[in-house]
Amino acid sequence: GEAGAAAEEAETEAIEGIAAAIWRRRWLAARRPPPRGAAQARRGPRRHHPRRRPVLRRGPARPPPVLPGPSPLVGDRGGAGTEALSGFTDSLDPMPAELARAVVTKELLNRDECFEDVFVEFDEEPLGSASVAQVHRAVLSEKYGGQREVAVKIQRPSIESKLLGDIANLKALAEPWRDVEALPLDYYTVFVELEKQLADEFDFVAEASAMDRIYQAVTTHPVTGRRVEPPLVLPRPVPGLVSRRVLVMDYLRGVPLSRAREEMAKKGVDPDGPEAKLFGRRLLRALTDVFGRCILGTGFFHADPHPGNIFVLEDGTPGLIDFGQVKQISGRNRETLAKVMIALADRNGDSDPSDLRKIGDLALELGVELNDDAQDEAAAAVAMWLFDASVEELPGGYDKGELSPNSPVKELKSFPQDLVLVGRSSILIKGLSSRLGIPWSLAKEWAPTAREILDPASVGAATGGVQGKAPNEDGNRVRFREVLSTLKGWGAGRASGFATKLPPPLRSRVAALVVRAQERKAQKEDVEASRSRRWTGWVGDIEDEERSLCVSELYCGW
Repeated sequence: GEAGAAAEEAETEAIEGIAAAIWRRRWLAARRPPPRGAAQARRGPRRHHPRRRPVLRRGPARPPPVLPGPSPLVGDRGGAGTEALSGFTDSLDPMPAELARAVVTKELLNRDECFEDVFVEFDEEPLGSASVAQVHRAVLSEKYGGQREVAVKIQRPSIESKLLGDIANLKALAEPWRDVEALPLDYYTVFVELEKQLADEFDFVAEASAMDRIYQAVTTHPVTGRRVEPPLVLPRPVPGLVSRRVLVMDYLRGVPLSRAREEMAKKGVDPDGPEAKLFGRRLLRALTDVFGRCILGTGFFHADPHPGNIFVLEDGTPGLIDFGQVKQISGRNRETLAKVMIALADRNGDSDPSDLRKIGDLALELGVELNDDAQDEAAAAVAMWLFDASVEELPGGYDKGELSPNSPVKELKSFPQDLVLVGRSSILIKGLSSRLGIPWSLAKEWAPTAREILDPASVGAATGGVQGKAPNEDGNRVRFREVLSTLKGWGAGRASGFATKLPPPLRSRVAALVVRAQERKAQKEDVEASRSRRWTGWVGDIEDEERSLCVSELYCGW
């Protein structure tokens, strides 16, 4: 415990020192006076302008040089550093409203149009302001949609070169520390991957395309192609109002997850009460389903899921915004990930040698490289650490904390860049389950989707349809399963709307009953899974004994 605390404190100090060094160097460079006479020589003879007045600029000349989001592989530990950096997700000083309007005018408006021809309302106070862009609420004119409430995302001028320069500085600082054992992982690899992702984040046309692709992935079954209900709300871009630096999209009325606790307190909802727990479970389920469908189904997924990009709508529905950072993983890695999920979900226990060997081999197949002196269980321990937060003890005696000196992350020599952002998404969900106190296994939750991906024929047989077709395409028959699914979604929506209109005391009681029922259901499933694993182990033991008896009989007969 003391060693883990010391390691955590050392890493926090190192990160804060790096950030302070970068900020101090840029702050001094911006304010260092030029050599005497140099500026005058460049400008020529000085002229007197008696009527010129000084221009006061509102807002900072540039945002602080930080990454647009939290650390991608190190989980949120709730420390002072995390608290201090949380505001960078959506609470930076905004650029002036006049500058925002000027960017929109230049990027979207035609020659014969004025600003009011597109927007009849435009809030000067932004909804949020991050390192790359800020978002304003607006209402479209009749010409562009007719009194439709939208969100306008506007990129900060010249931010691309500034942020990419900061990433280059971080890479230069991290490269000499690649072989330092005190650090939990190779941060240079992380910054290289982020540099690739950031290069695409400044193109809002690509972001609009990513929004549509992810929406299709979330609302379409990956094998049958039939439409399914999305577990959370995703905004859609407005056709004709998208450029490289301005993106107009659906407006989600709510607050980011980073400010949800404050909003609950304003509405009189106990942030630690049953209503908050119920929403947390709903959010955990929604994020698990969305990332499972995207990562395993198409390999194309949202790669920046920090609390500033996860929304809580007014009716309690979760939403997901900001598709600037997305990732496409290869088909081979997607297939291997599906096999890892199934192997983790179907293992007989956390110490079975054959299961650990199978999981470890699949992890190495993904491109994970371990230290030469790593234990045999290290690869399997890394896979469990990433995708199964319900495990109580990792194999090989490793600790679950990533900053512990005995963490399986310490055994990583190299982590594949193609999967860095997959790890970021899994750690977000794992951190959320930890905050809620729910033992959550991504492997168990993603295993059904993984089986459908690896064996599409089983889906067609289970739904009564034909492989590659939606069931209702076979003879234009509507299946009872589809009708039941539609009624279930409609009923859940009606129940949710009814619950939000209840008086606060009654609403809290209903939420407490639902949470209790969900906990009982989870306990029952855990007991059944444990019995199933024990039964599988018994069957294996019996088969081994029968095999031994057969060999003995053959030997005696001979």
